[in-house]
Amino acid sequence: MSTKNEKFPVTAATRWLQAQGTTFNGHLYPYQDHGGTAHSAQCLGIDEHCVVKTLIMENERRQPLIVLMHGDRQVSTKELARLLGVKTIAPCDPAIAQKHSGYLVGGTSPFGVRKPMPVYLEASILDLPLIYLNGGKRGFLISLPPVEAQRLLNPTLVNVAIED
Repeated sequence: MSTKNEKFPVTAATRWLQAQGTTFNGHLYPYQDHGGTAHSAQCLGIDEHCVVKTLIMENERRQPLIVLMHGDRQVSTKELARLLGVKTIAPCDPAIAQKHSGYLVGGTSPFGVRKPMPVYLEASILDLPLIYLNGGKRGFLISLPPVEAQRLLNPTLVNVAIED
């Protein structure tokens, strides 16, 4: 757990990470609607490529899944659907995503989600020394080594990134 600043929000994600005995650091920034990873990276003075988006998506049967993607990349839903052997993959409606994850869109963390979902991680994220993921609240990121996220989430590695 982070001991740098105890004033960080307590969220389902931070409680879950602490229960796992995980060390992480918290980073607050002024949230901006539709600012996305470009805004958070700029506020924190970090490379947007190291900010990892948590995307709640679903297949044609409305089965939800989590995709973790570089902030400066998009997900090829066509390629992901092909890899998963389903007809389509699409982003969930924000209200549906919130029901699955327990988090508001813009504050979705892959940690401590309400409903267990399969997790897919863009493989090149593991090449980074440190990643920044949402900590479960808008305007709050946590940082940890990507191998720790891999250990905790046990994701399936995929190569479905499209450059913006």
